[in-house]
Amino acid sequence: MRVAVTGPTGEIGLSTITALEAHPDVTHIVGMARRPFDAAAQGWTKTTYRQGDILDRESVDALVDDVDVVVHLAFIIMGSREESARVNLAGTRNVFEATVAARRPRRLVYTSSVAAYGYHSDNPVPITEDVPVRGSSEHYYSEQKAECEAVLAEVTSQSSLEVYVLRPCIVAGPKATALFDAMPWNQLPRPVRGLTQALPLLKPPFPDPGTPLQLVHHDDVAAAIALAVTTGSAPPGPYNIAGDGVLSMSEVGEALGARPVKVPRSAAVATSEVISRLPFVPSALEWLHAGRTSVVMDTAKARTQLGWTPKYSAAQTLSLLASSVR
Repeated sequence: MRVAVTGPTGEIGLSTITALEAHPDVTHIVGMARRPFDAAAQGWTKTTYRQGDILDRESVDALVDDVDVVVHLAFIIMGSREESARVNLAGTRNVFEATVAARRPRRLVYTSSVAAYGYHSDNPVPITEDVPVRGSSEHYYSEQKAECEAVLAEVTSQSSLEVYVLRPCIVAGPKATALFDAMPWNQLPRPVRGLTQALPLLKPPFPDPGTPLQLVHHDDVAAAIALAVTTGSAPPGPYNIAGDGVLSMSEVGEALGARPVKVPRSAAVATSEVISRLPFVPSALEWLHAGRTSVVMDTAKARTQLGWTPKYSAAQTLSLLASSVR
C-alpha cells in the first residue's frame, strides 16, 4: 500500500507518519510539504519527501497520481481569517479534486474537526456523527471546517472513492502545543512569563463558564488515521475522535499557567454575542466563541466500528502537554 500525506510535519502529521511507518501493510509513504524535512532524522525508512504546496494543483496531481490512499492533514489553525481561507478552502479543494481525478487512489482520509459541528446552543450532548455539520459563521476555523466537509461531499459524490472523515477534538501533547501557544499570556517575553508563574497573584485570570472540554493526544489521532488508511472492515464515513473524560476550563487554565476564575455561562454567551457583532474582530479573538457551549462528542462509533481505543485520557494529555512546555 502506497500512501500520500499532505502536512506531514504538522502537529498531527509527525505522529501520523510514525504510525503509518509501523504498519506492515504500508510499503511507501510520500509526504508533501513546502519546506524540506529529513525523514531519516525522524527514524522513518518508508517515507520520502516531495516539495509541494496544496495551492499548486500540479504538485497535488503529481502527489496523488501513484498512491493507493491519500491522507489530507495540511490545514492552517491559527492564521488570519483571510490567509486560512485561502489555504484551507482552495488548497483542500485541490486535494479532493485531484484525488477524484487520479485513477489509482481508492481511499481518501480527511482530518476535519469537532469545530465543524459548530458552537450551537441546540447541539445535543454528546454529539454523534449523525448530527449535521453546520459550522459557526462567527468562528472562521469552525466555518471553514464545515465548508471543507461540504466540498468533500460535493467533489466525491459521483466517485468510487472510500472516504473517511475523522473529527478530533482539541489535539494536544508534547508534539502538539498549539493549545498552549494560543494562550495570550504565553506570548509575553520569557522573563515576564516566568515572573507571573512564580507569583500566583500575578497569574493572568482565565474565565471558566462551566463549559466542558475534550482533549485527544496526537498519537491517538495518528492511530485513528492509520486505522482509517488500512482498515478492511470499517465502513467509510465520519468518526468522532476524543480521549476519555472531560476537563473543565479551570483545569486547562491552571495547567497552562493561568488563574482560573468562575464566571456565569450567560456571561460567556453574552460576550460571544457582542464579539460576533463587531465590524472587525482579530482572528485569535474568534476562538472565544468556542467556550460558549458544549461540543462534547460521543466516540462509540470509532471504538466499535473503526476499532480505535485511545491510550491517553483527556487529563493525561493535558498533563503531558503541560510538562512538555514548562
